[in-house]
Amino acid sequence: MVMVVEIGVQGTLDELGTPLDQVTFVVFDLETTGGSSAEHAITEIGAVKVRGGEVLGEFATLVDPGRPIPPFITVLTGITDVMVMAAPRVEQVLPAFLEFVRGATLVAHNAPFDVGFIKANCQKHGYPPPANPVVDTADLARRVLTRDEVPNCKLSTLARIFRSTTEPCHRALADAKATVDVLHVLIERVGAYGVQTLEELKGFVRAPTPEQKRKRHLAASIPSTPGVYVFEDERGEALYVGKSGDLRQRVKSYFTASETRPRIREMIGIAERVRPIVCATGLEAEVRELRLIGATKPRYNRRSRFPEKVVWLKLTDEPFPRLSIVREVKADQATYLGPFSSARGAEEARSALHEAVPLRQCTERITPRTRRAACALAEMGRCGAPCEGRQSVEDYRRHVDDARAAMEHDPGPVFSALETRMERLAAEQRYEEAALDRDRLAVYVRTAARMQRLRSLTGIPQLIAASPAFDGGWDIHVVRHGRLAAAGVMPRGAHPTPYVDALVATAETVSPGPGPLPAAGAEETECILRWLDSPGVRLVRVDGTWSLPARGAGRLKERIDLAYKGLQPHQPREGRPLR
Repeated sequence: MVMVVEIGVQGTLDELGTPLDQVTFVVFDLETTGGSSAEHAITEIGAVKVRGGEVLGEFATLVDPGRPIPPFITVLTGITDVMVMAAPRVEQVLPAFLEFVRGATLVAHNAPFDVGFIKANCQKHGYPPPANPVVDTADLARRVLTRDEVPNCKLSTLARIFRSTTEPCHRALADAKATVDVLHVLIERVGAYGVQTLEELKGFVRAPTPEQKRKRHLAASIPSTPGVYVFEDERGEALYVGKSGDLRQRVKSYFTASETRPRIREMIGIAERVRPIVCATGLEAEVRELRLIGATKPRYNRRSRFPEKVVWLKLTDEPFPRLSIVREVKADQATYLGPFSSARGAEEARSALHEAVPLRQCTERITPRTRRAACALAEMGRCGAPCEGRQSVEDYRRHVDDARAAMEHDPGPVFSALETRMERLAAEQRYEEAALDRDRLAVYVRTAARMQRLRSLTGIPQLIAASPAFDGGWDIHVVRHGRLAAAGVMPRGAHPTPYVDALVATAETVSPGPGPLPAAGAEETECILRWLDSPGVRLVRVDGTWSLPARGAGRLKERIDLAYKGLQPHQPREGRPLR
């Protein structure tokens, strides 16, 4: 269990939900010379800034499109060439419009059209495109309204049915004002479904189920802190485990319309309580989530439920070692490669290694005194036939050393052997066989790279690192042999030494076991490595050396990933040389 020292106040790690009455919306509309942002131009921009139902400002201008306006557009909008003759060009209008929408949520009816034109023109004229959140009133109306209420979700139809004070007329400002009225009615509608924040509004798909409404009280006592939440049934059995930077906000979302996953809605119907586990930092919450899922195996969690089902490729410890697929790493002199998520992956990696190193492939134990007939591999030159006495322990040891080096340090010989074979197969137009070799090589190199990265951390007895917290303090973590042993928060301006010393003194004692993962599962160590790679993290103390092999698998993994980069799931997996 992770030991936590209360040494500060931690700010939330995720953005809190923004109440809709505090959101600044900029509702805008464009008139254009056509429907393609790549081929046509803007002729008018109209926008209204609102917050809490109050109009804060308006933006309206004609725009010179730099080309004649098609007659049918003039008939539709009433905008003529004469009207835009003295208007500014779009590159002159964009800076003012981008300033007007700064910090606001953009709203438009059929937003992809209007936002698409704005982004295309920003890119064309060298302005950064707006990264504002976007709400599409047309899409929202389709989700909220039924066919019995409205025949369609056109702006003119909605404005008429909702009795908008402004009638849409294909002029930008008028249409934007009508869209404001439509937005306010739609917000009113979704409020009945428990949608109170901008995040819930954007995620709204359909009304919550009766069970979701009935069980909203389960979120009432959840604190607004980082941590882990556990949905439990009436017997106390864990149904679902999750994490969040703000437990209260995340748990509340399960009982609103924004939660649409059928399995989770089914789970909510069974749940009788939500148990919060408060954590000092986001990393601690992520680690605790992984450990709880692995320990309790909640039926509604899909990932990380069975960490014990991983397998390893083992170079056995015997006079004539062989490659064996095992589920347990023992405290012996054997060499291990992994973990693999399935026996099939381990088998592919074993085949790749056999292609480069002529280890024996028989399964029985062989000693220097063993005498029996050799198999066909000896005649093919792929085995030295120690079973017949043709190969001594010393001679065979050279192959064992090569295999161990390829598994732990440099997989280059495996890569070269498989690449040569793939090139030959491709030249012979035996693409399916080449594809199989490519997949075997990919599994081998990626697993080797992953293990080397994990071992770089699990081999360190103790590592202390810190990252900036939201309130100006620091999140501090103690990691021992790749396992999170303690987490805490140092307040802003405090001297780090007493906080670090207190955290180290109360950290979990970790007794490492055998193998590349001596104290934690691969997912936990990878989680810690991702945090260590994140911006702003600083090493406070490292007992030992944190390094990767100079000729490790990481350099080859890039080539493997490049070979797969253009391969789409629907394409045939035909073999090609990695070069």
